[in-house]
Amino acid sequence: EIFFSYSAELKCKMKFGIYLPPKAETKKCPVLYWLSGLTCTEQNFITKAGFQQAAAEHGLIVVAPDTSPRFCNIEGEDESWDFGTGAGFYVDATEDPWKTNYRMYSYIKDELPKLINANFPTDPERMSIFGHSMGGHGALILALKNPGKYKSVSAFAPICNPIQCQWGKKALGGYLGSDASKWEAYDATQLVKSYPDSNLDILIDQGKDDQFLSAGQLLPDNFIAACTERKIPVVFRLQQASCFCHPLGYDHSYFFIATFINDHIKHHAKYLNA
Repeated sequence: EIFFSYSAELKCKMKFGIYLPPKAETKKCPVLYWLSGLTCTEQNFITKAGFQQAAAEHGLIVVAPDTSPRFCNIEGEDESWDFGTGAGFYVDATEDPWKTNYRMYSYIKDELPKLINANFPTDPERMSIFGHSMGGHGALILALKNPGKYKSVSAFAPICNPIQCQWGKKALGGYLGSDASKWEAYDATQLVKSYPDSNLDILIDQGKDDQFLSAGQLLPDNFIAACTERKIPVVFRLQQASCFCHPLGYDHSYFFIATFINDHIKHHAKYLNA
């Protein structure tokens, strides 16, 4: 189902999609939050990922919020596909004119879970997070900045080291200002270096033929190296197509996500249903 609610953090109406498994009719269920990527809305995951059967099987509520505030009448908000509308980057902006509305980090961390827990049959103590691309970045930073809040985290083709890639430099520079040291607070590769313990099991799937991997936008190797150094468990799977249905290999699309979504739901269910 799709719901509209006014967000105090974002000062605008926001949509989110929520899936309730059959189990939710009789008992409280854990919640898995999905964060989508650049240009996406709450619809992309709901209509393209094919997660519902696995979520039903494991008794998980799945919540898919939008990726940014919308219709805020900010000059330039609709000018580019990788900044502004559809590109909130899951940060709390500090720069004008973005700082009033672009507070996706606080919205996802605090406001949305409060809303979900108040209105649906959730177990507030059991929540996990995952996402794709910009949303994979969002999932990783939310888990790493809030130890113990999420039972597990996973990502498809996440932007792992935004301070080093063009997407990240544009978004973080625009939302947080020109002082690059402030960007590190929203960079998974930087955050993992100071993560307090190793009680976080990370799963990442990456398509081998992802055009943004080869363009240097995702930089998973930097993140893996940082995790290895800190002994943080991370399973990184570089997925190569081996069947006729993917002659061009796995790219950055929802076909890739749909292929491996069940593995991710299972990964989270292991911790959420423990």
